[in-house]
Amino acid sequence: MKKMRCEWCGSDPLYVAYHDEEWGVPLHDDRRLFEFLILEGAQAGLSWITILRKRETYRKAFDGFDPEKMARWRPARIEKLLQNPGIVRNRLKVESAKSNAQAFLTIQKEFGSFDEYIWGFTGGKTIRNRWKALTDIPASTPKSDAMSKELKKRGFRFVGSTICYAFMQATGMVNDHTIGCFRRKEL
Repeated sequence: MKKMRCEWCGSDPLYVAYHDEEWGVPLHDDRRLFEFLILEGAQAGLSWITILRKRETYRKAFDGFDPEKMARWRPARIEKLLQNPGIVRNRLKVESAKSNAQAFLTIQKEFGSFDEYIWGFTGGKTIRNRWKALTDIPASTPKSDAMSKELKKRGFRFVGSTICYAFMQATGMVNDHTIGCFRRKEL
């Protein structure tokens, strides 16, 4: 019997694995949350599959998404990253990874963890939506609007409301698996 999935993942094996194993799973690990925040920002204007195909290169190039290392990047490091064809070579996006790492570390110090801070936007719980089709799912919500506004106030870049909502979906802050998808009930 064929498993029903959210229609957005199509049939690409990488996308199917991402959908089946990662997307929408509640995530509470600071480093992984940081990785998703950076990758969602890198995705701006592109398709997620593009970023997914580059994720392993990003992990190597971006010091395993270690915010302490990334926060100390020197200009020469950024120039080197801009020569790496395995990542999105957009200067503003690469530079924002450094400034976002700095802002991330500040939040960790203030709240004890980024997890504690970011999950506060959903009251510490997954919001379970009941969408029938991909077309029903919004690009942003009042909660992602609030998250975007707060992150920007704290110095983050590439964290518009749509990026924040995609981050919330990816990290399980919201369960947007459509009603017919087998993962919806599992999560």
